[in-house]
Amino acid sequence: MDSAELRTALRNAGLSQYQAEAYVALLQLGAASATELADACAVPTARIYDVLRDLEANGYIETYEQDSLHARACNPQTVMEDLKNRANQLDEAASEIETRWQEPAVDRHMLSIVKRFETVFGRAEELIRDATSEVQVSVTPEQLEALRPALSRAYENGALVKVSLHPEQGDTLDSVDERLFEGVATEVRRRTLPTPFIAIVDRTGACFAPHADSVNQYGVLVDDYTMTYVFHWYFQTALWEVWDVIYCTQSNDPPIIYSDIRNFVQDAKPLLDEGKRIVTNIVGHKTESGESIEFTGELTDLYYTAVSAPDDSLSFSELAGQVCLTVETEDETYSVGGWGAVLEEVEANRITIEVIS
Repeated sequence: MDSAELRTALRNAGLSQYQAEAYVALLQLGAASATELADACAVPTARIYDVLRDLEANGYIETYEQDSLHARACNPQTVMEDLKNRANQLDEAASEIETRWQEPAVDRHMLSIVKRFETVFGRAEELIRDATSEVQVSVTPEQLEALRPALSRAYENGALVKVSLHPEQGDTLDSVDERLFEGVATEVRRRTLPTPFIAIVDRTGACFAPHADSVNQYGVLVDDYTMTYVFHWYFQTALWEVWDVIYCTQSNDPPIIYSDIRNFVQDAKPLLDEGKRIVTNIVGHKTESGESIEFTGELTDLYYTAVSAPDDSLSFSELAGQVCLTVETEDETYSVGGWGAVLEEVEANRITIEVIS
């Protein structure tokens, strides 16, 4: 440590700039008159006497008269003990701050704009960990690995976990080990282009951040049922439907579980056209009261308003209009809609095909 670093350390320990200057100079001189010491350091002569008096009061030096005021450094043992005590105190303070500190939660508003990606990612982890119905995420392999504990918890909770995997800028996703997805994802699709980070959870929360090379860096946190739907549509149409499936835990045989009514209609319509009997389990809530409801019955009709003339297969975007199911139980007939249902009796959160016969 050179003299400049020593002076800085002494100032950090509580000495003033002039006190640190005078003390370091006196250590080098051993003993000196007040005027000699002022000449040897950057302390003005008019201030040197006050500086010496303060240093003596703190035990750093002692002064004596010899034709004029002289000073010499005291045995440094006292000084060293003082510095060590200060260091220990600062170390304890750092530990106490670490113990007491908890990351402040981001206030939950309908829409929040934040600057740090870490804030977006942290909120996504929090939402995913508590998910019980559905998780949709757009991530890189590195982000997927970081989210693994939260996604695993959601998967264990019974949530359907859909992962749109994309590369970092300049990278490719030529081959991916399927073992990476076991226990964390229901279905994975591979996108070849860099994509924003997105997490959509249980229809109530969404987290968004542009990809790392975007000109504008910001994050959007959504805590609103209706606004989350906008991100859901973006995910489904741009990041999901048009890309290849690289991993899927669901089979073509019942039970087949759906979290979105439009995906269900895409698969169920051809079966109904063939005259198949489809028994479904519906989990959702009544649109008028919000009361939870679950029932099992036969699918007897499908109604949808496609935005273009339907052919043998319906794309997700073609089903942008109203989509409705008619399900007959032993006791009652229900009209069932999807996310945001208004006209139907029931909004379905989950549809399960239990029997195809």
